[in-house]
Amino acid sequence: MQDILRQRVIDGCIVRLVGKWLNAGVLEGGALSFAEAGTPQGGVISPLLANIYLHEVLDRWWVEEVLPRLRGRAFAVRYADDFVLGFAREEDARRVQEVLAKRFARFGLTLHPDKTRLVPFRHPDRRRRRDGGVELEPGSFDFLGFTHFWAKSRKGRWMPKQKTAKSRFTRALRAIHRWCRASRHRPLAEQAAQLRSKLTGHDRYFGITGNFQALARFHFEVRRVWRYWLSRRSQRAYVSWEKFGRILERYPLPHPVAYHSVYRRRANP
Repeated sequence: MQDILRQRVIDGCIVRLVGKWLNAGVLEGGALSFAEAGTPQGGVISPLLANIYLHEVLDRWWVEEVLPRLRGRAFAVRYADDFVLGFAREEDARRVQEVLAKRFARFGLTLHPDKTRLVPFRHPDRRRRRDGGVELEPGSFDFLGFTHFWAKSRKGRWMPKQKTAKSRFTRALRAIHRWCRASRHRPLAEQAAQLRSKLTGHDRYFGITGNFQALARFHFEVRRVWRYWLSRRSQRAYVSWEKFGRILERYPLPHPVAYHSVYRRRANP
């Protein structure tokens, strides 16, 4: 890490300060722990240093050594330690897949065995046929909380689309479930204010073009979970859907909003 920094940073004081950061412990829950290797888990400098490290390990290597050797077009998208490599030719993808693990191992890194895979993400109208005439189905993959897949637009044209990944949807709903359970005895106004904030934050991230159905489903599930735990506050606290409707009239929750939809921007230029 420090060798990589010295390629860009001349000031030795900065390099020594980063070295102290790497050796500093992390205080969590009253317990002090020290990292034996790598950046300290939970350290404030860790995300920045990890991004610098991966820039050298992946980004520069991709631009300077990989792209000039490919036969077809290719691109790379990376956010923190998650990345997607796209290739126009399958043989290029397989060649890079073979050397990628070796490249990471050289710098003491490993690829996630479940997340690292080769996905045939071809246009559905350009699918190749296997032996026997069976067509290859277009694949899908998860990246940054979204599932990327092929679907038809409103005009009937094939296009890549995104929806909330199943794992992220389940994780977010479980977090709401735990919060409602722990907060079920708080005042309704306080619960509603917190749920409004959580729903708005969810929509601010997942509210993209074509993902409204998943947003609407999440909002419905949040209302269902809230009603369930309001009914569990005591033996006589059962809340029917009719009574819950009156609660929502007094303490309304926001409707799903696709904040990053292209249709929304066209309607409000």
